[in-house]
Amino acid sequence: MNYTIFDTPVIRTLTRWLAKFTLKFMGWKTKGKPPETAKYVIIAAPHTSNWDYVFTLLLSFALNMKVRIMAKKELFRWPLGYLFKWLGTIPIDRSKSNNVVSQMIDAFEKNDKMILVVPPSGTRKKVMYWKTGFYHIANGANVPIVMGYIDYGKKTGGIGPTIMPTGNIKNDMKDIRAFYSDITGKYPEKTLEAPVSTILA
Repeated sequence: MNYTIFDTPVIRTLTRWLAKFTLKFMGWKTKGKPPETAKYVIIAAPHTSNWDYVFTLLLSFALNMKVRIMAKKELFRWPLGYLFKWLGTIPIDRSKSNNVVSQMIDAFEKNDKMILVVPPSGTRKKVMYWKTGFYHIANGANVPIVMGYIDYGKKTGGIGPTIMPTGNIKNDMKDIRAFYSDITGKYPEKTLEAPVSTILA
């Protein structure tokens, strides 16, 4: 994995306190604690705005989590490409869903520590189904799924329950979706309403 802002001691400490101050200044609260396990997939939901990326980073710094975030490769053009990589972002080709899953599974196998953030809707637009790439990555890598969230209605973000995928995606997704049922995105009208899809993210 590339050297990121989370690997820079002085900057890492400064950004943590700056993130805490920024969230408090904006009236936001953090809840929950990251699990002690070294590797897991964390869901970032709901995903309805570009602001979700900003709050994900702020919450990650505030909770002292070294996260990796997947983003479409088009964002990595010069001059912002280096900045995105330094922030822990991984470029992905959305046209190759199965390849993304296998690459992330391989990354988990090659790293002793890894926290991968995945927005299951895969887009800021209103969608009818959650994509299940996050589930297949966790199941294939044999790592837990942590329910991260950003609730704009309550101005609260943080860490929810952790589950270990059983391989029975239908049952596991019921538990996951139940947790997010009362969490409000920045644009609630774009929030998912329909059941999970089997399409990979």
